[in-house]
Amino acid sequence: MASKYILIADSGSTKTDWARIDVQIAGDYLPMQSAGINPFYQTTEEIIPVLQKEVLPAIGDDIQEIHFYGAGCANEQSSLPVTNALKHCFPSADIVEVASDMLGAARGLCGHEPGLACILGTGANNAFFDGIRITHSIGSLGFWLGDEGSGSYLGKTLVVHYLQNELPPDLHESFVNQYPGLDRLTVLDHAYKKPYPNRYFASYSKFIAENRTHEFMQALLRNAFGLFVKKYVLKHTNAARHPVHFTGSIAYYYQDILRMVLENNGLKTGRILKSPLEGLIDYHLTNLKP
Repeated sequence: MASKYILIADSGSTKTDWARIDVQIAGDYLPMQSAGINPFYQTTEEIIPVLQKEVLPAIGDDIQEIHFYGAGCANEQSSLPVTNALKHCFPSADIVEVASDMLGAARGLCGHEPGLACILGTGANNAFFDGIRITHSIGSLGFWLGDEGSGSYLGKTLVVHYLQNELPPDLHESFVNQYPGLDRLTVLDHAYKKPYPNRYFASYSKFIAENRTHEFMQALLRNAFGLFVKKYVLKHTNAARHPVHFTGSIAYYYQDILRMVLENNGLKTGRILKSPLEGLIDYHLTNLKP
């Protein structure tokens, strides 16, 4: 029997995790990464070169089924640039499913069980998953109006503290040494004129990670995660009755603080994964079984 290949992608604004699965060899998959793909910021014509240069050389185009979960893919209309690009680059695919990164997180974290699925990466999101579908979500307002607790929010908060001379002297000195010449006009240019301001501000979360033991950073992280829980998790009426799962680099690397914030709010911590990809592989392989 000829091999059947399924391609699964979990895409944020910064990076995309891909896995090509050989269905005949269950559990055998080829992982890789590419730049982030987000139809909110990119057209079909801009996505195609990313696929051609970064994905096709490693994955190949002999794919029969694609499941792409991505930021900015809220519905069929908003997902169209990604759908069209995938169909162009993988003409052999009979099934091309493009869905939200939130549904990908829910399937990868919860499997077929009910629970709250949350994303804390470059951006932030949340949803209640009943084991089959997303039934409720406290809508994310994106980088400028929300994303509390995310990498972009943390970086933005840090930079604002710096520009307004609110960092403790030792952190201020370290920040100046690490980012010499950074001033208000440079930050405003990246914020309002250059593309991907969310990625730009998220890059400063590296400084937070390098100084995470400092009490100022500990408080910044607690406050950010506390805001996320208050604005997005506790508004789910069933939050305390189900595990609260997380995926994303911010949740993964700061999970000790995140667990403490959840516990202080009477919530049960579920799985905390850097990426939902392995859970998504299990989910789709399970769905293939008779």
